Amino acid sequence: MGKTHAAVTGVFGWVPEDKLTNFDLEKLVDTNDEWIRSRTGIEERRILRTPGWATSDMCAEAVKGLLEKTGTKPGEIDLLIVATVTGDMVFPDTANTVCDKVGAKNAFGFDLGAACSGFLFALSTGAQFVQAGTYKKVVVVGADMMSSIIDYTDRNTCVIFGDGAGAVLLEPCKDGNGVVDFVLRGDGAGRELLHMKAGGSLHPASNETVARREHYAWQDGKRVFVQAVKGMTGACDELMRRNHLTKEDVAWVVPHQANMRIITSVAEHLGFPMEKITVNIQKYGNTTAGTLPLCLWEYENQFKKGDNIILTAFGGGFTWGALLLKWAY
Repeated sequence: MGKTHAAVTGVFGWVPEDKLTNFDLEKLVDTNDEWIRSRTGIEERRILRTPGWATSDMCAEAVKGLLEKTGTKPGEIDLLIVATVTGDMVFPDTANTVCDKVGAKNAFGFDLGAACSGFLFALSTGAQFVQAGTYKKVVVVGADMMSSIIDYTDRNTCVIFGDGAGAVLLEPCKDGNGVVDFVLRGDGAGRELLHMKAGGSLHPASNETVARREHYAWQDGKRVFVQAVKGMTGACDELMRRNHLTKEDVAWVVPHQANMRIITSVAEHLGFPMEKITVNIQKYGNTTAGTLPLCLWEYENQFKKGDNIILTAFGGGFTWGALLLKWAY
């Protein structure tokens, strides 16, 4: 019997119907379609406008689709992890709300907050439960309703982000496919360059924090760009060295969809042609923890069983890393 790996046995994505195009943004801030596309690669993004809906509802739609697709009953789920920085509430965890909404009565859940690296961290965490033999069916979701924390008067951030969710099912596998290895890193000093200042225990919500517009995501874009490229390429290089992989051994690289210039820079530094890089930022923008599973969902039909796939991301905190996934179907 071979070593047990946590294999991705299904993936599903969900995005809202409403689109916010670059031309729509021209009416809100001093920007234009050419400026946005040339700097970010984004043409449109999806925005959740359904009354009363929040991140948990996007997660629930993605999970429902995943369960139907894989023929899994809600009661069979052992654990559900939601990677997000836009939970429905400070507490309880959004994951527990999702369990309730999809009928996963036998599961427990928790949230994981690592910003844009969230899905990567959550996938590696869920894989440990499966690999250890603790659970047989683990659902990992990456989702963010970034429109809820974006300042639509700030052209530096409002053009980048969108809303969306993606989910994968992890199950035990002994044929060598599944999560093989991962490199996860963090540097808390990066919090000064990418954060949401108010709303936590350091700066609780008050009339003053609202007036100062401190409940929105903020970043020093140029300095984050440099660190993102450095972090993602470094993690991928380490992962490949550790697993004795050449560029020819890797079928696909799935990078966080932060900015098209970051994606192309990472590909160039690693020496991978863009034909091996998954890209959907033009349609969805940066959905934070949602980008990686949405890429897996959109490119699923191009993956082949046994393909070596590297997922990599960089997020606020700073958090970053890379994960080697051998595709299982």
